[in-house]
Amino acid sequence: SEHQLAVDDLQRWFGEIRSREDIIALISRPAEKTLSWGEYRKIFLDQPRIDNGATFWRRHRETLQKAEQEYGVPAQVVVAILGVETRYGKVTGRHGVLEALATLAFDYPPRADFFRRELEKFLLLTREENMDPLAPKGSYAGAMGLAQFMPSSFLAYAVDFDDDGQRDIWHNPVDAIGSIANYLSEHRWRRGAPVGVPANVEGSGYRRYLSGGLEPPSASVALLRRNGVQATRTVDDQQQAFLLELSTAGGAEYWLGFYNFYVITRYNRSPLYAMAVHQLGEAISDHVR
Repeated sequence: SEHQLAVDDLQRWFGEIRSREDIIALISRPAEKTLSWGEYRKIFLDQPRIDNGATFWRRHRETLQKAEQEYGVPAQVVVAILGVETRYGKVTGRHGVLEALATLAFDYPPRADFFRRELEKFLLLTREENMDPLAPKGSYAGAMGLAQFMPSSFLAYAVDFDDDGQRDIWHNPVDAIGSIANYLSEHRWRRGAPVGVPANVEGSGYRRYLSGGLEPPSASVALLRRNGVQATRTVDDQQQAFLLELSTAGGAEYWLGFYNFYVITRYNRSPLYAMAVHQLGEAISDHVR
């Protein structure tokens, strides 16, 4: 009623799908909540992903430079997100987006409100883009295309970066690159600012500054140093940061995360995800150079 969607169309579309128990099982055990950093890192920082990222960078160098100039987001961050999300477009999801979203909207109470909103946005998206709602494939959570945007993110941040009249994040790497850079820019990416640096700790005072990495940093580097946190690289004393403790087989690993680290967690609300993006981007950048 609110969006003047035809009842006959809705009945036909929803008559073609079913509730999927496998999707509910998948969303109930995301890797970000079940793996240590050491385990998570091995998945996303493998050599083929680094090599393929360097190849993707070289192939799309001009587009990545254009995105960096326009949005201020470094090429290595955009390429790394594409690598973590879909292996540069090779693995974009096999689930019908309408079926995945409907399953989670109506049969997954913990996040039903969120997925009902995404289902609404998906129906609006397909109408705007003149798409059959039964056609798009994506992740078990309804994320779509090379960039793995949720429908609300598509409507808000996807861009037609090659000016061909379509916002195509499913098949067009140019639009995917521009859309990712725009997303991070709109979430206040700070041009030229760092993401994170390794740190060493001593004493016990540092523990009060340990963070989950999902809130903006609020302690200065100088304050953290006075409490036993020493960055392994030179950073501005007045820079705001938080302290991350990551679990590996060899023991705890400590990092200072800056505002741009927090911005990456707006793409996927996990410090492990943001760290994987940061380290993969660094590795790919080294490989390209």
